[in-house]
Amino acid sequence: MLNIKNELNSFGLKVGVVIAKDIAVKPSPPELQALLKNLVDKRSIEFFPPDQLKESVRKLLKTGGFKPTGRNKPASEYLSQAAREGRFPFLNNLVDINNYISLLSGYPVTILDLAATSESVLIRHGNEGEKYIFNQSGQEIDLEGSIIVCKVDPLPGVPLGSPVKDSMAGKIKDNTTSIIGVIYAPHELVSLDPESFAKLVKTFEELLVTYADAKNTSHLVS
Repeated sequence: MLNIKNELNSFGLKVGVVIAKDIAVKPSPPELQALLKNLVDKRSIEFFPPDQLKESVRKLLKTGGFKPTGRNKPASEYLSQAAREGRFPFLNNLVDINNYISLLSGYPVTILDLAATSESVLIRHGNEGEKYIFNQSGQEIDLEGSIIVCKVDPLPGVPLGSPVKDSMAGKIKDNTTSIIGVIYAPHELVSLDPESFAKLVKTFEELLVTYADAKNTSHLVS
């Protein structure tokens, strides 16, 4: 049963969470490739995200003292910049769906292997000294003050994902069969149009059904 404890609601964090089971990790089919490519082409000639959205997301990431700049900027900014610079990553169906949702909305999005997280997830600020490896080269990111998605057991929770970079331990693998996706959004923006945010979360779920063969899905907003 999906159980999300969002400790950062009072800090202005709204999350849209999707769980999808019985999925297949595979190359993106032509329809998904075209959907994402059309959006990348559009973003390549736009200044996206617009200033209000960009600053609102950065302000959210600063609530715990984290500095979302340089190599630690939100993943949504990285994807938008990659689109403008002609180096957008096309990887597999799950990552492409994740990146489509982020590039569509301007919000950072995490997609993690449910086997690493379980269905009980804690979202909190990173503590002093917390780090995890985020790439195959063994590089670490300092998580102090960052928004992090954690496996609940054991407490205070094992960090696995963030709006900046996800851990190698939590990332999807070729043999992943279930995932959890998290959209990180500023409450101040979601509150202006909550129906659009709910629709975005539902779109995330529907894309996983259509292009990752998900047979068992659920979603919520917290």
